[in-house]
Amino acid sequence: MLERLGLMPAQASTMAFQVDLLYGFLIAVTAFFSLLIAAGVIGFSIKYRRRSEHDRTPHIHGSNLLEVVWTVIPLAITMVMFFWGAHIFVTLKRPPDDALQVNVVGKQWMWKLQHLEGRREINQLHVPVGRPVKLTLTSEDVIHSFYVPAFRIKQDAVPGRYTTTWFEATKVGEYHLFCAEYCGTVHSGMIGKVVVMDPADYQAWLAGESTSAAAAAPADGGSGSLVASGKALYEKHGCITCHQAGSVLGPPLAGVPGSTVALQDGNSVTADDEYLRESILNPQAKVVKGFAPVMPTFKGQMSEEQILQLIAYIKSLGGDTAAAHGKTGS
Repeated sequence: MLERLGLMPAQASTMAFQVDLLYGFLIAVTAFFSLLIAAGVIGFSIKYRRRSEHDRTPHIHGSNLLEVVWTVIPLAITMVMFFWGAHIFVTLKRPPDDALQVNVVGKQWMWKLQHLEGRREINQLHVPVGRPVKLTLTSEDVIHSFYVPAFRIKQDAVPGRYTTTWFEATKVGEYHLFCAEYCGTVHSGMIGKVVVMDPADYQAWLAGESTSAAAAAPADGGSGSLVASGKALYEKHGCITCHQAGSVLGPPLAGVPGSTVALQDGNSVTADDEYLRESILNPQAKVVKGFAPVMPTFKGQMSEEQILQLIAYIKSLGGDTAAAHGKTGS
């Protein structure tokens, strides 16, 4: 009903209803206490108004019961808000393991997206209905914010780091995509759309076939999977020279992503995407135990998209995780 009246965007994801339910609860609590306080102020002003110059306010004794009641009830309500909101927040921060992977790079003033299979898009994102989609976001310049009202998701894309969010679309159609963080003079023009398709049409689009609904949904282009592109970069920049088994210059990378890495300074770090990115751009920041800080920086030699491709390839190497444990980047 609210959607038809233009008061709310469509509910087109699995989390949209939960977010709206919490939002409705917050509005209801706010409205209830606003009206209650307003009624109390007006009612007491009339009932206890000064009727003559001889009126004197009687001495009022405190009530412990009243103090407890108006402390416990607001506390209980705020705790409901907190835990309900925290549950939704944590859910949106933990994408399902089977989620499709899409990399998103914000740039003044466009969204550049690449699917794991290799298809690239500008200001458009094609996804299948009924399948979780994980977005890994970063920015090439300033802070942007990936906002799809119909999915009730909004996640900042921050330069120099990775952020993630996810959604699962429930309705086929096209939905608005905005940048919700002021990012410069053409901020208002940084818009796009998310195209939700039937799984068969999505697979046809992904394969580049011009059949069914895929014919009306062209991508920006691009060939080769994310991993294949990353492998090409890995070979082009000579990473294999130092990061092969038995090398004394750099640790082998097979099985490293997700493991705990022992560092030269005695600390340890989890080899997540942030760590891999830092090891590519600022290799001296966290030097792996047992290796010298000889790796050169690739800052300025790779775009954010290429770094994501290289990380995808490193994560695909697999191998004996136990053997590679504590052996990455330097």
